[in-house]
Amino acid sequence: MTLILDKFLFALIYFASCFILFLIGKFAYQLVHKYVHIKYELVEKDNFAFAVAHTGYLSGLLLAIGGAIIGPSHGLLIDLKDIFVYGLLAVVLLNLSLYINQKLILRKFSVYKEIFQDQNTGSGVIEAANGISTGLIILGAVSGEGGDWLTAVIFWIIGEALLVITAFVYQWITPYDDLAEIERDNVAAGLGMAGALVAIANLIRYAIMHDFVSWEDSFMRIGINFGLGIILLPVMRFLASKVLLQGRSITAEVMQDKPNNGVGLIEAFAYIGGSILITWCF
Repeated sequence: MTLILDKFLFALIYFASCFILFLIGKFAYQLVHKYVHIKYELVEKDNFAFAVAHTGYLSGLLLAIGGAIIGPSHGLLIDLKDIFVYGLLAVVLLNLSLYINQKLILRKFSVYKEIFQDQNTGSGVIEAANGISTGLIILGAVSGEGGDWLTAVIFWIIGEALLVITAFVYQWITPYDDLAEIERDNVAAGLGMAGALVAIANLIRYAIMHDFVSWEDSFMRIGINFGLGIILLPVMRFLASKVLLQGRSITAEVMQDKPNNGVGLIEAFAYIGGSILITWCF
């Protein structure tokens, strides 16, 4: 009975620690985005584009903090130290990632204008995907044994670089200008690209979530998983069209006068589902 009570008490302490980190992450977002009035956007303006983007950030924050708490225990005090050191690092990296991705992935237009002035849900979806994708990468980077904070930062840098490459590859395999479509509030185009980013991030997360053995081993895992992911994108797009949509063209549905958001969602599912299957099989 005493052992059960101790585990329950420790669980409450860990939960409280994560909640504190979550609040810090929420405060950090407001500190970085001083121009954003969260309550006004959500309640007064009913800005759905921002709601989607912010939910993605909160989801990424949850995943990033999760990386600091999962894994074997080394004693309460050591666990709490690790939780706050890596948790705070995760908050910093997540907010830095949003800025980097805005400049590189959504480089052709102002994310602020699209989300807060035009209430462009297509841009909100990509911003959400950036948050979730980065959260997955940080989850993998700060979890596992054998590394330190510098190892986590290097994994994060590699992961972010691969996300940017993924965005370019996705734009190359689609026969339309994804960023132009997203800028015109094409939610279907945004969903497809968002699914590609999350799918690749999940594969990177899986590659770096193992205990750190050596850089050679880690680079090999990352390279294999990223390579499989890049191959996955056109394959799953083709299969989604032929199997899930029974022969209907994804491009035609996305590019029609009233874009088919359902098809964009199916495309996103195909990418993410494929990445999950890869992690299960390997």
